[in-house]
Amino acid sequence: MTTQSGQLYIVATPIGNLADISQRALDILATVDWIAAEDTRHSSRLLQHYGIQSKLLALHDHNEKQRAASLLEKLQQGQSIALISDAGTPLISDPGYSLVRHCQQAGVQVVPVPGACALIAALSAAGLPTDQFLFIGFLAAKQQQRLNQLQAIPAGVGTVVCYETARRIQDTLLDVQQVFGSERELVLAKELTKTFEHFARGTADDILQWLQEDAKRCQGEMVLMIAPTAKTESEISETALHTLQLLMAELPLKKAAALTAEIHGLKKNALYQHGLSLQQK
Repeated sequence: MTTQSGQLYIVATPIGNLADISQRALDILATVDWIAAEDTRHSSRLLQHYGIQSKLLALHDHNEKQRAASLLEKLQQGQSIALISDAGTPLISDPGYSLVRHCQQAGVQVVPVPGACALIAALSAAGLPTDQFLFIGFLAAKQQQRLNQLQAIPAGVGTVVCYETARRIQDTLLDVQQVFGSERELVLAKELTKTFEHFARGTADDILQWLQEDAKRCQGEMVLMIAPTAKTESEISETALHTLQLLMAELPLKKAAALTAEIHGLKKNALYQHGLSLQQK
């Protein structure tokens, strides 16, 4: 007799306020055979708060590939597993991809149990365009890699969203200013759903000044959002675009954009973004 496979539940947990969890999520966490958690010590506090006693095991960045096989075996034996991260929706800049991929390939049912997500919570209250956006996860720790990531963002993607640590946020704001210009509108959301939740809006300089006014403001989880450029391609003259294309044939894009901006009195970032779109065609 063939054993019916268990189900893998992808369960969103609160990003701050413990009340931001669904009844469905609580029911599943209380009834599964195992809960795979990014940090079992951290998740234990949530489970204890709700009196959930399901067995815990660790699944994180450093053991996921090795542990995925053993979890798949449990599922194929008919056991059920809930995957949770430290906060929010698993796999959104959190572990879980290898496990979900293994399950999908093996024909094991994967069930999403939606809920809190810092990305969506931040966007919903930022006051920036949400009809189109690009989520780029965590930026690189090293500056040059971070600059390369920012410079590679194509034009026309809408609001750009990334997660950032408190330790690096000021350096990242300076890099964003370098790539996108000093006038670009930004929103920094921090400590979402917690006591000191705050949305700081303005240019990179505005937000840097706000952070530097109180050292405590450079603490906690952060979501940085970059507004789309206000300048459209149609506002760049045909002459300037022609200059850019000629220079791009001989120079790196960054230098070509800077020279075109100087010649025509334009902002180099708009030209840089347009040059990127040309390269991708």
